[in-house]
Amino acid sequence: MAIAQNLVPKAMAIDFGTSNTVIACWNPSTQQTETLTIPGLSTQTQPNPPLVPSLVYIEEATQGLFLIGQEVRDRGLDLEDEKRFFRNFKRGIGAEIQGFLPEIDGEVFTFERVGEVFLNKIITQLALRQKNLDCLILTVPVDSFEAYRLWLSKICQILPVDKIQILDEPTAAALGYGLADKEILLVVDFGGGTLDLSLVRLHQNVQAKKPLGFTLKWGNKSLAEEARQKPKTACVLAKAGQNLGGSDIDAWLADYFAKTQDIAVTPLITRLAERIKIQLSTQNQGAEVYFDDENFRTYQLELNCEIFDNILNERGFFACLDECMTSLLQQGRRRGVDVADINAVLLVGGTAQLPGVQRWIKGYFEPEKIHCTNPFEAIAQGALQLAQGMEVNDFLYHSYGIRYWDYRNGRHGWHSIIKAGQVYPMSDSVELLLGASSQNQPSIELIVGELSTSASTEVYFDENNLVTRSVHSGVTRVKPLNDNLGGRIIARLNPLGYPGSDRVRVSFHVDKERFLRISVEDLLTNEILLENQLVAQLG
Repeated sequence: MAIAQNLVPKAMAIDFGTSNTVIACWNPSTQQTETLTIPGLSTQTQPNPPLVPSLVYIEEATQGLFLIGQEVRDRGLDLEDEKRFFRNFKRGIGAEIQGFLPEIDGEVFTFERVGEVFLNKIITQLALRQKNLDCLILTVPVDSFEAYRLWLSKICQILPVDKIQILDEPTAAALGYGLADKEILLVVDFGGGTLDLSLVRLHQNVQAKKPLGFTLKWGNKSLAEEARQKPKTACVLAKAGQNLGGSDIDAWLADYFAKTQDIAVTPLITRLAERIKIQLSTQNQGAEVYFDDENFRTYQLELNCEIFDNILNERGFFACLDECMTSLLQQGRRRGVDVADINAVLLVGGTAQLPGVQRWIKGYFEPEKIHCTNPFEAIAQGALQLAQGMEVNDFLYHSYGIRYWDYRNGRHGWHSIIKAGQVYPMSDSVELLLGASSQNQPSIELIVGELSTSASTEVYFDENNLVTRSVHSGVTRVKPLNDNLGGRIIARLNPLGYPGSDRVRVSFHVDKERFLRISVEDLLTNEILLENQLVAQLG
């Protein structure tokens, strides 16, 4: 077996998770994807693969002394009840913060800053060992806003890599399970912070001429030659998400023990609750011992599967799961796919391994269709398929609109111009005609926003403890995309504008890379003021 080394793409994928982060790369020697171990940062717990716990401890901010991953646990700092320790910080990135952010060594630490500390340390270590990378693929939850995706891609700019791509986590998982003989797959990605469902169709185009991007010679026939005959395409048919995950369950169990044992909720209690939850993934009873060193008392924390399911029911856990599944299946039916058409259900993430979750899944699908053999690595390893030539046809999860003044209610509102579910690249542009609102108006401004009515994450601090929770308000959330100095001006008018007539034609288009672009024509002068101008990359 010979390898054309100059044609093998040096690619890496990072699955940044709420609880754990996974890094994968393509090994040209074995022709397989492999999960990377970062010494000191990755766990070495069998039978699980090497994972980097998504934890940060700030030793000395001014000197740049930060601990992340397993080194935090090795020193027992994840059990400290103080503001220098951060977990679940991924959920706070891009969320509105209630109350004050912690100030550490004279520096205010936002969740974006904490996430930057975490990923920078990982990327710095990877850059030392992974030379001359061609491609980096980052995975994101389906419900993530454009602001989160942009933040994530900026963090990775320090890597000497030409191409950075972003892929939805459940779509990557569908590729990572390697079920090439299955056509329609449902991915249930249930990790520490989010529940993401994705319905994906894998198919082959025998007429395609595009190679997969690397060559392996098997005798006289290369894999690239075979790929030109049968390249695969992943078409995303439907997707749905919730801000709900294992960290919420840990908090619920900690509250349960606090009430039944009359103890305070601390990081240690939450950690013990997490361990009991993990035990209940493989056995009917879980238990941990808690020693209160202030009162010199020992507590036996115990839980069985029946009580565990009761806690989940009381919190509306399974109702949220049903809501998400109903939304996904409705989308699928609109695309001509019924429940019986789904060939396989792939379970991804630690929370998907809970018996209660698996029983819930079996309420929708036959057991023989359900697969849970690669729950931790499927996302990162599947994302590498992009570097090997896999094509993904996707659609926009959120709607996008423009801000307008609602004279009747005396406040700003949002008018949707691109609906959720829009396939990209768009075959046709969306056009608007706009006029001046005042005499001698020098320019026309337009604010474009990302719209969502899904659950939001509320983030706040209870003393020194970070608290995140999912809030179902039913109110449309908006993330402006171009609301910055100079960014909202789309047309400078010469001659000056006046009310009473349409002055500019604005065309909106989403390209194959998911970039929203606009073109602007001055109707008075017939001048093109903007042509295919980039606004933002959409989610």
